[in-house]
Amino acid sequence: MADDVHQVRAFDHPGEGRRRAKATPKGRQVDPTAAHEIAELLGEAPRRRDLLIEHLHLIQDTYHQISAAHLAALADEMKLSFAEVFETATFYAHFDVVKEGEPHLPPATIRVCDSLTCAMMGAERLQQDLSSQAGPEVRVVRAPCVGLCDAAPVAEVGHHFVRDATAAAVLDSLAQGDTHPHIPAYVDYDAYVKEGGYKLLTDLRAGRTSREDILKALDDSSLRGLGGAGFPTGRKWRAVLGEPGPRLMAVNGDEGEPGTFKDRFYLNGDPHRFLEGTLIAAHIVEAGEVYIYIRDEYPAAREILAREIAKLPPGGPVLHLRRGAGAYICGEESSLLESIEGKRGLPRHKPPYPFQVGLFGLPTLINNVETLWWVRDLVEKGPAWWTSHGRHGRTGLRSYSVSGRVKDPGVKLAPAGITVRELIDEFCGGMADGHTFHAYLPGGASGGILPASMDDIPLDFGTLEKYGCFIGSAAVIILSQQDSVRAAALNLMKFFEDESCGQCTPCRVGTQKAALLMQAPVWNRELLGELSQAMRDASICGLGQAASNPLASVIKYFPDEFKDAAE
Repeated sequence: MADDVHQVRAFDHPGEGRRRAKATPKGRQVDPTAAHEIAELLGEAPRRRDLLIEHLHLIQDTYHQISAAHLAALADEMKLSFAEVFETATFYAHFDVVKEGEPHLPPATIRVCDSLTCAMMGAERLQQDLSSQAGPEVRVVRAPCVGLCDAAPVAEVGHHFVRDATAAAVLDSLAQGDTHPHIPAYVDYDAYVKEGGYKLLTDLRAGRTSREDILKALDDSSLRGLGGAGFPTGRKWRAVLGEPGPRLMAVNGDEGEPGTFKDRFYLNGDPHRFLEGTLIAAHIVEAGEVYIYIRDEYPAAREILAREIAKLPPGGPVLHLRRGAGAYICGEESSLLESIEGKRGLPRHKPPYPFQVGLFGLPTLINNVETLWWVRDLVEKGPAWWTSHGRHGRTGLRSYSVSGRVKDPGVKLAPAGITVRELIDEFCGGMADGHTFHAYLPGGASGGILPASMDDIPLDFGTLEKYGCFIGSAAVIILSQQDSVRAAALNLMKFFEDESCGQCTPCRVGTQKAALLMQAPVWNRELLGELSQAMRDASICGLGQAASNPLASVIKYFPDEFKDAAE
């Protein structure tokens, strides 16, 4: 027994029976230089967990990459684990994380959009030309849709976008150091107030206009969410108001759907109409703080909002501007909330829904930019004005983002229910010279693809579902006889494969497997059909559930594409 006790004691006290191990610091060590740089960079900014992505942007903007040393220093500064910071930084495409032992990146990066419209307009050739001409000090990479589909192809140099890009124009921009966003002319605070702006908000806050007046106007006009889901706006506001306070509000300005750029159009032109709608909504649901999340590809919109928010008179909710980091999934409402909280944009399981348990665990109103942009007009002009518009039995107005093979692409404010043929002929100047209408996407990347022969379907909520399509955010992409519909579907599937958050197997593996099968000369349509059904049935969120819509549309509506492949 004594020997046993002695053995235990020797184990407990290594110095008595064993050689003591050499003392070394445990865990990842923080480089003093990197720690000093991070402390200087953050300055007096709070070190809160929800600001992690904002702080990562500071590092990326300053050093044009994020080293492992800076990640470790940031984790130490924010009192977070290295794993938390690393997994967040590597989730977002716009953070160029250089892992330990890897060489530093070239000082300049050019991103070439390769989403559908840019691909149709020559993005592949543009990237090849840039890769061969740029030189070793420049990195040329592919980028998903940057929201400039009406000016395709597009390349990004820093935060400057080159529209209708050629290799020469992009390299000239880089040589001149033109890396900052171009700020367009817009309606500023003084001009907006002079035209009657903020009178409605003032009347609401003073009690001259009641909360019920606003809600009734929304109900009577049947305004629906214009980010894609189409949920009735008035009903959503009432649902949030019915939850116990405190409440918060989040604005979804992360329109990453290929073909969609209407929010950019409104934010860059008349930002206070959006801000007034936002402040009205916050007042209605009694939200003390509003988080406005704008995609990283819209630097001009963020700069405009920062300038104009600073001009607002005191009072009302606190407005926080938050910056996306290149993740399409963050357009999904629960992923948006996760990103605002400084985390990876992984969709949450529902229920509970965000109006019940949302941002920081509080009831949260989430609205799209364009939805809020219309609030003032709907109340001041009245629901009858809104419902007086429309065609083919539909009511209201829609902002159609039109790109592709038309003479005049852009945001087209047109009657809800307009057909694609009417949209092309009346609002887009017809088809581009030398092009014949062949096919169209009625609702962006996930809204399906239809042949030109089906050009008489009203474009609105509820009119396309029976054809396996939907209107979504009204991103209309026009294809001609010069475009392959199979290639278009493959481009879209590769987009979804790249943008899948990876949380659920049906989407993560399904999009990858589908893209691989779609690259075969002859499609295995039976297997692709089974795979599509599994993705629709089992994916957590709308990305995986809708990713196969273009694929299914091509198989159903374009049989001639497969005759050529089989031969």
